[in-house]
Amino acid sequence: MNYPLVARLLGGLCWLMGIAMLGSIPWAFPQLQVAEQFESDGCWALVASMAICFGVGTILRWVGRDARTLLYRKEAMAVVGLSWVLATILGALPFYLSGAARGWVDPSRGVQQPMTVADCLFESQSGFSTTGATVLTELEDPEIVPRSILFWRSSTHFLGGLGIIVLFVAVLGQGSAGKALMRAEMPGPSKEGSQERMQHTALNFAAIYIGLNVLLTLVLLLEGMTPYDALCHAFGTMATGGFSTYNASVGHFQSELIDYTLLLFMVIAGINFTLIYLALIGRIGTMWHDVEWRAYIGILLGATALVVGLSLFVYHDFNPDGSLSFGQEARDAVRYVSFQVAAIVTTTGFGTHDFDQWHQFARSLMFLLMFVGGCAGSTGGGMKVIRHVLFIKILGMEVERSFHPSVIRPLKLGDKVIGDAELKNQILLYFGLITFIFMLSWITLVAIEPDSTWTDAGQPVENKLIDSASAVAATLNNIGPGLGTVGAKQNYAGFSSPAKMLFVFLMMLGRLELFAILVLLIPGFWRSR
Repeated sequence: MNYPLVARLLGGLCWLMGIAMLGSIPWAFPQLQVAEQFESDGCWALVASMAICFGVGTILRWVGRDARTLLYRKEAMAVVGLSWVLATILGALPFYLSGAARGWVDPSRGVQQPMTVADCLFESQSGFSTTGATVLTELEDPEIVPRSILFWRSSTHFLGGLGIIVLFVAVLGQGSAGKALMRAEMPGPSKEGSQERMQHTALNFAAIYIGLNVLLTLVLLLEGMTPYDALCHAFGTMATGGFSTYNASVGHFQSELIDYTLLLFMVIAGINFTLIYLALIGRIGTMWHDVEWRAYIGILLGATALVVGLSLFVYHDFNPDGSLSFGQEARDAVRYVSFQVAAIVTTTGFGTHDFDQWHQFARSLMFLLMFVGGCAGSTGGGMKVIRHVLFIKILGMEVERSFHPSVIRPLKLGDKVIGDAELKNQILLYFGLITFIFMLSWITLVAIEPDSTWTDAGQPVENKLIDSASAVAATLNNIGPGLGTVGAKQNYAGFSSPAKMLFVFLMMLGRLELFAILVLLIPGFWRSR
């Protein structure tokens, strides 16, 4: 292991984090006359956090001053894994140093619930991993969370959306090291790059990502949002994160136009950025011929149609009187269901309607959709659509081989042969690992979390099993909201500190697709040879 080189690259990441915090400081000043003390605390917390980032970065750069520049895959995986650990810690500093609170214990007496270390790490990792889960219960109260800190919270989505390392390569440049870093950052099955040089690819992806953020911000401004809200919701949408500036999330605006605007951009954010790049240069037909894109759109449309149909004709979630006039009730069903399906599949996690109150089949389907994810090469988290496509094809081949053992059939996507034994094993290994980690985390959460988490929230303890399962699925797949005590109108504030640290680990695992984090736990990985 080339430790000096790892230290030098991590030092550059610390500097990037410090620079990123600078953009949140101006948002403290317009609020000074509203809550002067709290915004002043937020401003100074950001300044102190920046100083720490630059200090740590300088020390790491000094440690790695004589490092050889050749970066192998082993060092690249170490840089990626450790960068997310380091980013989580540094990103938590503004929350901790500002004295931000989770909420009020007793608003009439002015008693607050301060954020613990676990809370700060949870909020930070939730932002960088674009999960969008939160422990904050009073987002709209500047006495609880300063606006500048809330903007930093959304900024972590912006940084994590395309991946800290991808932005690191694009902004700072790493020469031949860029290829190794990007491969370690995005280990999932993906298509051929749009350009030969990996740094150019990173620059193209970063340009598309920033351009879409700017475009969405301008559109939201035209639709009536303030610059503050427009930026925060653009960051949350294009990063498929889900942090909002309001307790009611996107539902706060009560705007059909805003809902459909964010729906469109959520869907775009879940598409492979290579396809978006090819479409921008005039090769839009490539998108239609892409198997993963067709499956992705099919899942969105199919799940929406199924839930809307059952909600209107069978369970009457939107038309409780059973009427079938296809008026406002049908419009509401299409609007809210399509938005929530897209928010779950793309792992954005925004909310416009409490899907936890829908019929049981819809709730079950939303839970299953948590394991889908966006396309490979998108900002979406989750397992990725391409893995499901390949997994189904592999299952079909194995079933056929059970009664035709002599048949040798290649693994294909469309008319292109892509299969080999290594890829097949990787897909099966990934599904096996996800299943094992989900089950182990689920039973661990049930064991360590006290029943009082549910009784204190006024919910029956019998919900503990399904609520715990949905919390694990929502964090492991970077969704955010789950069911029950972590439902669309709830949050993770009630969980114990050990449970929150488990969620931090799961969010990091899900964002880096397991391997870049799991290797850090293997002693042999750190040996020199």
